[in-house]
Amino acid sequence: MTGGKRPPALMFQGTGSDVGKSLLVAGLCRAFANRGLRVRPFKPQNMSNNAAVTADGGEIGRAQALQALAARVPLSVHMNPVLLKPQSEIGAQVVVQGKVAGTARAREYYDWKPKLLESVLDSFAIVGDDADLVLVEGAGSPAEVNLRAADIANMGFADAAGVPVVLIGDIDRGGVIAQIVGTYAVISESDRAHLTGFVINKFRGDPSLFDDGMKIIAKQTGLKPLGLVPYFADARVLPKEDAMALENRDAVDSGDIVIAVPRLPRIANFDDLDPLAVEPDVRVDIIEMGTALPGDADVVLLAGSKATLADLKALREAGWDIDIAAHHRRGGLVVGLCGGYQMLGRMLADPDGIEGTPETADGLGLLDVSTVIGGDKSLLEVAGTERLTGAAVSGYEMHMGRTTGADTQRPWLSMNDGRTDGAVSADGRVMAGYLHGIFASDDFRHAFLARLRDGRSSDIDYAARVDAALDGLAAHLETHMDLDGLLELAR
Repeated sequence: MTGGKRPPALMFQGTGSDVGKSLLVAGLCRAFANRGLRVRPFKPQNMSNNAAVTADGGEIGRAQALQALAARVPLSVHMNPVLLKPQSEIGAQVVVQGKVAGTARAREYYDWKPKLLESVLDSFAIVGDDADLVLVEGAGSPAEVNLRAADIANMGFADAAGVPVVLIGDIDRGGVIAQIVGTYAVISESDRAHLTGFVINKFRGDPSLFDDGMKIIAKQTGLKPLGLVPYFADARVLPKEDAMALENRDAVDSGDIVIAVPRLPRIANFDDLDPLAVEPDVRVDIIEMGTALPGDADVVLLAGSKATLADLKALREAGWDIDIAAHHRRGGLVVGLCGGYQMLGRMLADPDGIEGTPETADGLGLLDVSTVIGGDKSLLEVAGTERLTGAAVSGYEMHMGRTTGADTQRPWLSMNDGRTDGAVSADGRVMAGYLHGIFASDDFRHAFLARLRDGRSSDIDYAARVDAALDGLAAHLETHMDLDGLLELAR
C-alpha cells in the first residue's frame, strides 16, 4: 500500500510484550467512538491461545474482540488477519483471515511471512474501507531487530502500509527511559522515520516527578510526548489475552467460594475465568506447576487447551490427577471447558497428529466419555440453557474432535439449535462441555455459584461491568493522553 491511499490510521508498538498496548488501543477505540468517529481496531499478526469467534465463523485474537466491543462494531476476521496459536515450544497453528491455514514450526513460519503480508494488507484495506480511524496494535517489540527482515507485525507492516507509529513504554517495569530511547537507538534509520511520538503507561504516584523524564526522552529521540498514563485499576475487569496476565493476576486473599484452576502449559481461552473473578465472594486461584491443588477448593476447573494430550500429560506429571480425584472424593465439584472436557473422559485420541505426535491416552476417567480429535474445526456462536437450572447460557464453540459416551446422555446444556452439549456424571459433581464464555451468562453464573453456597445471591451484570470499565478507561485516556494530537498524526 506504500504510495497508495490509506485510511486514517495510527499504529501502537511497545518496547516489549505486556506493556499495555491492547488495553490502550481498546480505551482509545472507545474514546474516539464516543467522539462520534467510526473506529476500527486492527492487529496484523497476533500470537495467542485466547481467541474469539466472529459471526461469519472465523476466529481472531481476544484483544481485537475487546477492541471491537470498545469501538461498538461487529467482529471481523480482517481485524486480525494472522493469528498464531502456539501448540509447542517451537510450533503453532496458523490462522489466516479467520481460517486454519496449517501448522508451522518457527523457522518454517519465517518463510511464510512474505505471502502472509499480502493477506495482512488486504485485510487492512477492508477494515479501513468504511472507517474514520483505524487503530493498529503491534506485537512484541520493534526492538527485536534480528527478526526485522520478514516482519509483518511491527515496522514491516508500518512500512508496507505507510502508517505512523507511537511507541509505548511500561514504567511499572522500571527503566522506561532506556526502554524508549533504547528502542529508538537499535532500530534502523528508515524504521525510525515511522515513529512520531511516545506514551508512558502504568505510572504510579505524582506525575510531576516524571516531567524531566518525559523531556529527556523527547530530547534523546525527537519524538512527541503524547501521554503519561497512570495505572488504571479497573483494567482488571477487562478480558485478558496474553498468558502473562495469569502471572500478573492480582492476588485475592479471601473469598467464600474457592475455584482452583491448574495452569497447564498450553492453557487456552482462560478469559472464561474473568466473569468469576469479578464476583466479590469468589476467589479464582491459578495454580502453578509444582504446587498442589488447594484442599479447600469448592471447584476444580479445567480450562481449554491448545494441546490437550500434551497438557494432560503435564497435568499427570504435576500430580494434579491425584489431587482432582481426591477433590472429587471429598464431594467437590469438577468442571471442564473444551480441552478440560476432553481430559475428564476415559480416553483421548489424536490419530492424525493434529496437535502434535499421533497419540492415544487414558483420560482422568471422571466422565464416561471418549474423544477423538479430528475433522473440521467447530467455530460457532451459540446459545441455550443449562439443563439442571434452566438458566440461559450463550458463548461460542471453538474445538476440533467429537466426544461420545454414556454420560453424554446426561448433557450439561441444551442449545437453541436443537443440539445438546457436554456431559454430567451420575453423581452430578462432574460437568463439562464445549461452550466457551458460559460464565459470562449472568443467570447461569449466579445459579452455579448459589449451588456452592446456599442463600448466595449476586446482581452483577458482567457485560455492563465490562462496558463501564471501557467507558472509564476512555475517560482516563482523554485526561492523560493527547487525543487531538493522536488524531492529527493519524490523518
